[in-house]
Amino acid sequence: MKKQKLRKGNVLISEPNMKDPNFKRSVILITEHNEKESVGFIINQPTKISISDLIDEFPHYVAPVYNGGPVQKDTLHFIHSLGSMIDGAIQISENLYWGGNFQTLFRLVKNDEIKLTEIRFFMGYSGWGLGQLEDEIKQHSWIVAAANDELILSENNEELWKDFIGAMDEKYKVWINMPDNPSLN
Repeated sequence: MKKQKLRKGNVLISEPNMKDPNFKRSVILITEHNEKESVGFIINQPTKISISDLIDEFPHYVAPVYNGGPVQKDTLHFIHSLGSMIDGAIQISENLYWGGNFQTLFRLVKNDEIKLTEIRFFMGYSGWGLGQLEDEIKQHSWIVAAANDELILSENNEELWKDFIGAMDEKYKVWINMPDNPSLN
């Protein structure tokens, strides 16, 4: 896997020495990138909360809710591979979509028409203003890589950072076993 240009549909992979605890060893799917802002969701930080725990009227559904990022933690978002099944969804890549009509989602879940590998829920999001993310990339906080739609929605959540690093160029593979704090080694 080679470094890519920053654009919607790619992922950000945090450098192993990321100082910000919100993004330590995180993989972020970029859902919007334009001249004014960038928006994405951390795809490898599941919480112990399921969507059914969060919304009282929601049908029983054991899908975990992920920490999407430090911005507006009181908002709920979802990424899915259902495309036109959920009207109003914004296409991120060939097989991934962001949001859409929540009532349609509710009905699909209630009718047991959505598999856990087709959707991921997030509280909050990750956001950057004009030029902020580009500066962080120049400072080597992030690697931009092509997303793997299958991995994005896989159930192997917490190992995604290692999976993406393992698929990178050989020089990055040493990061996989690097301790959180190398000075304690």
